[in-house]
Amino acid sequence: MNALKTTVLMAGLTLILVWAGAAMGGRSGMTMALMFALVMNLVTYWFSDKIVLKMYRANEVTERDAPELYSIVRRLAQKAELPMPKVYIINQDQPNAFATGRNPSHAAVAVTTGIMNILSREELEGVIGHELAHVKHRDILIGTVAATIAGAISYLAQMAQWAMIFGGRHDDDEGGSPVAALVMMIVGPIAAMLIQMAISRSREYSADAGGARIAGNPRYLAGALKKLHMASQRIPLDAKPATAHMFIVNPLSGGGVLKLFSTHPPVEERIARLEAMAR
Repeated sequence: MNALKTTVLMAGLTLILVWAGAAMGGRSGMTMALMFALVMNLVTYWFSDKIVLKMYRANEVTERDAPELYSIVRRLAQKAELPMPKVYIINQDQPNAFATGRNPSHAAVAVTTGIMNILSREELEGVIGHELAHVKHRDILIGTVAATIAGAISYLAQMAQWAMIFGGRHDDDEGGSPVAALVMMIVGPIAAMLIQMAISRSREYSADAGGARIAGNPRYLAGALKKLHMASQRIPLDAKPATAHMFIVNPLSGGGVLKLFSTHPPVEERIARLEAMAR
């Protein structure tokens, strides 16, 4: 069901991109939008892992540097039938983790120093299992494509805004409707962001279930999520909103209406599903 939901949401995101291009410039606008998204996808696909690891000053470690962490990753990667990913540690107090890489052969798992300080070995195994499930499901690629398309839609909306400020261009058979362009400027980026968040939440549920199977006990991850959720509310992380979806728990605190735009499903619901698996 999560796979079907992701497919439908990705199709919806693509349709919004095509509509945004058409609203701004007719058939030529659609072509430009699709070409723009394709180029962005290719660049992001090849370089996103290096960019995000450098962004958080992640340091690659060997088995000698972090023997317990390295052994957990290696054992669970073998169990999941995945190549051994690179292992990174981020010097941040907030306990958190993420996986990145364009495919399983070029994957990396990064954890903060904070997560290693508060979790037991079993709970850390639950977290690593979750991140390896993201790798196995190719969620990094799915999230990257979704973020890129949403970014392209926002870029088109900004282009339409500047075009209107400076007089735009005359409408013709090939051009888009000024009214449609105005609607796209307002509705397009919001709709794209909501769909992107829904895709992210769907993939988190799948990674929880897959990670529980890799680790061998759903309660490992359930216990880890309880600790991570409480700690993330108290300890800040210098995280970028564009990469918040990558972490196992949302590194950005926010309440009220902000929860509607969360990249992660409610932790309470995630824990309830894991405990139901355990039963």
